[in-house]
Amino acid sequence: MSLENVQDDLLGERNHAASHHCVHCAGGVIKRSRNMVAFKFGGSSLLGAERMLHAAGLVRSATQESCVTVVVSAMKGVTDRLLSIARALADGKLAHARREAELLLDLHLDVLHDLRLDDHDDLRVRRELRLLARDLLHEVPASGRVAAGAELFDRLASFGERFSARLFAAALEKSGVAAVPVTSSEFVLTCDTFRDAQPHLDQTRERGRGVLLPLLEAGVIPVVTGFIGATPDGRITTLGRNSSDFSGAIIAHVVDADELVIWTDVDGIYTANPNESAEARLLHELSYDEAHALAASGAKVLHAKVLPLAAETEMVVWVRNTFNPQARGTRIGLPRPRRESGTAQVSDPIYLISSREGGAL
Repeated sequence: MSLENVQDDLLGERNHAASHHCVHCAGGVIKRSRNMVAFKFGGSSLLGAERMLHAAGLVRSATQESCVTVVVSAMKGVTDRLLSIARALADGKLAHARREAELLLDLHLDVLHDLRLDDHDDLRVRRELRLLARDLLHEVPASGRVAAGAELFDRLASFGERFSARLFAAALEKSGVAAVPVTSSEFVLTCDTFRDAQPHLDQTRERGRGVLLPLLEAGVIPVVTGFIGATPDGRITTLGRNSSDFSGAIIAHVVDADELVIWTDVDGIYTANPNESAEARLLHELSYDEAHALAASGAKVLHAKVLPLAAETEMVVWVRNTFNPQARGTRIGLPRPRRESGTAQVSDPIYLISSREGGAL
């Protein structure tokens, strides 16, 4: 099973220092003196080099006390552009689709330029992006006919996260944190319902631990693509639109994370839309049952499958603002003896409000 951009010498160099904190034991169990945390960054948190470097700083700070695994979305807007390419292919607009694919490569190369890596690292990452773009352009021929079915849509949609993981791993390296991009289709096993695939969690966990635990043992942060998986015969799938939070929960489950932090562009979960109500309150704490009941009633809290998986493993889920990391955010977990005044009642309507994207997420 291949990892993208893993170098054996890097793993060897980091192994001794990391073994004091995260130890990969026989049977795939990590004994650790620090918390295991999964960070999931949404597309708005990764839009451009400046934001990537800011997010990398959050990861670097967390590594002082925790073992961290990162899950990334595509940069904001990229998945929509990839799906528009798929639609153009379906309509026979091959030249237009090809131009759009080339523009997406330019977009990511511009971010790489703005990261201002040293010459050696810039050359390496630039080569990786161009190789990935070659695969993308292979899916978007300049002439001929294309069978633009659901499988093609998933293959094309997967490129956003794959570009993003390479760039964010580079941002972490620039920030002084050893990191490698990992494509989740290497271990997230799904059914073949393209565009809305369901993961096989037991097999995904077993395969994923074989991929991720050795990296954590070696002190290397895996930067894992959200959103995508693969069928048993290796065909790329996606878990459906807006499923990156669910991807974060899956990866957190794989590594036995104590906490999943969903970094987005909001301060947390509110009792109402603060853009419409002066009485809206930011909630500091919810139980799994409260959050699940709110989600079941139609409130847009998190992806519907995050909470059952988190509750099963008693993993704490945080919703926090990448751009306001001093804010505590909202904690979802087991009820605690003393609840904060911001705790909601199940009957309250709940919103995740994005000041940058204008509406409930």
